[in-house]
Amino acid sequence: MKSTIIILLLFLIAVAGEVIRELHVFRVTRYKIRHVKLAGLKHTRKLVFLSDLHNCCYGRENDKLFAAIEKECPDLILIGGDMLLRRDGWSYRQTVEFISRLPKICKVYYANGNHEQKLKEWPERYRQSYKEYRQRLAKAGVHFLENESDTAEWDGVCIRITGLEIPLKNYERSGRKRLSAGEIEERIGRAGGAYEILLAHHPGYVGVYQDWGADLILSGHYHGGVVGIPGGGVIAPDFTLFPKYCGGCYQAGDSAAVVSRGLGAHSVPVRFMNPAELVAVELSPEVSAGL
Repeated sequence: MKSTIIILLLFLIAVAGEVIRELHVFRVTRYKIRHVKLAGLKHTRKLVFLSDLHNCCYGRENDKLFAAIEKECPDLILIGGDMLLRRDGWSYRQTVEFISRLPKICKVYYANGNHEQKLKEWPERYRQSYKEYRQRLAKAGVHFLENESDTAEWDGVCIRITGLEIPLKNYERSGRKRLSAGEIEERIGRAGGAYEILLAHHPGYVGVYQDWGADLILSGHYHGGVVGIPGGGVIAPDFTLFPKYCGGCYQAGDSAAVVSRGLGAHSVPVRFMNPAELVAVELSPEVSAGL
C-alpha cells in the first residue's frame, strides 16, 4: 500500500512538472500546402501564424518568440486572435509591445478572436479598451481585418487574406447557434478566383468555411484540447469533449485547415502532452503526379 502511494505521488509530481514546463515553452510546427491556384509561384512562400497568446510571455519582452518568428523569414505574419486576455486586472501592455515589433519583419494581418471581439462589442463591461489596443497596433503598422479582406500578389498569383469576425452567439458554451455559409457571405462577401486564405478563430465551423470557398483556413481557439491524446485533445475551452479540429492540418479536397494549438492559456492554465506552438505554413506550387 505504501509503495503504491509513493508511486502515485511521484506520478502526480511528474505530471505537475510537465504541466509547468509546457506553460513556459513553445515549439515551431511546420506544414506544407500545395494547391493548383498556387501553380504560378516561382518559389515557396511562407506564412507564420500566431494565435491564442493570451498575454503570455516567452523571455523578456517576448524576445524568444520574436526571434523564432524572425528565424522563419516569413513573407506574411498572420494573427488569428485571442492574443490578449479580456479579463480585468490583466494588462495587455507586453502583448502590444510584442506585436508592434512584428511589422519590422514583414507585413502583419490581424483577425480578432472572441477575447478581442468581446472587448470591442461590450466596452461597458471591461476596463481594458479595445479601441486603444487597436489604435496602438495599427499605428505600428498592423493591418486589422474585421470582416475585411486584402490581397497580395506573388509571381502573378493573387492571394486574398480575409479576417472573419464570427458572431459571439457562435462561441457560446451552451445553446450555441449554427453558423451557415450564407451568414459568412453576408459578413465578408463571396469567395472569388484568388487563393483564399480565411482567418477564422473558431475551428468548430471548418466545414462551413470550406463550403464558403476557403482554400486555406487558419484557426485556433481550442488550445489543442488542453490535454493531448493520440489523434487529438480532450476538451476545448467551450467544454466540447474530444473536439474534431483541435490542432493540426486537416485536408478536405482542395481545401486545407490549419488549427493552431495556441501559444498561451487562460481560465484553466493547463497544458499536458500539448505544447504551445508557433505555426509556419509553406505555400508551394502544385506538383504534378510523378514528380
